Amino acid sequence: MIERQFVTQKLKEFQIQEFIGNTLKRVGHSHTKMLKTPLGEKIVIYASRPGLIVGRKGANIKDLTRTLKKKFDLTNPQIEINEVENVFLDANIVAEMIASSLERFGTTKFKGIGHKIMTDVTGAGALGIEILVSGKIPSARAKRWRFYQGYLKKCGQSATEISSAYAFAQLKSGTVGIQVRIMPPNLVLPDDISIKDDNQLQQEATASTAKSSKESEKAAAEEIASSQEASQESEDKKEKKPRKKRVAKASKSKEEDVKSSDATEKTDDSSKETADQASE
Repeated sequence: MIERQFVTQKLKEFQIQEFIGNTLKRVGHSHTKMLKTPLGEKIVIYASRPGLIVGRKGANIKDLTRTLKKKFDLTNPQIEINEVENVFLDANIVAEMIASSLERFGTTKFKGIGHKIMTDVTGAGALGIEILVSGKIPSARAKRWRFYQGYLKKCGQSATEISSAYAFAQLKSGTVGIQVRIMPPNLVLPDDISIKDDNQLQQEATASTAKSSKESEKAAAEEIASSQEASQESEDKKEKKPRKKRVAKASKSKEEDVKSSDATEKTDDSSKETADQASE
């Protein structure tokens, strides 16, 4: 069945993405994409620190390609690494940064870590951020701490476009879960209303009129050029046609002359024959 083939293919892609994410921990791994090419499978890895993934003289990539070939039966995997433009707008990288900082500094400075990450993310242009840290922090009793700043949608179509990620930090007290949600700056909300002044409206009107005039001028110029081309083509056709007729007429006149000469020759021959017969 075709459906089963699609399911098995997507399951294999998910397993490859999970394997790459687990093997590339704490190196700024964001996400992985898989593409099919005529040469084989192309795996695109997005990360904040590509140098750590590549390794010295490409040793890490070679090991990763070997393991992918053996474990997932890939024919010719080609790994490509791209750098993430803005690190603080990627929820996966931010969650990994929080987890690594908690493992490094411990649970005593978790509030400072959360507030610093929030200021960095909002300074990068994000509309809002939410960080949930759950575990035995700071005492032996499990608790959830929430860090929130800006505006964040929780429902609707715009909530599906929010970048979210999960990460885990292994501490002495136990495992700590980290959940990060970031609202990107390019997200358009349905209730965004902008009030414009009269000056702005006038500027927009003048700009629109200028654009329309330019477009009309371009259209008129194109029409004139097309009409000129059509007239030139018609003139060329008119000039070419009589030449053909003249040639045809000349050929016809030549044929008629030949025919008339043949007829005269025939009449001369017939007259000669009659004269010879009469003499005999």
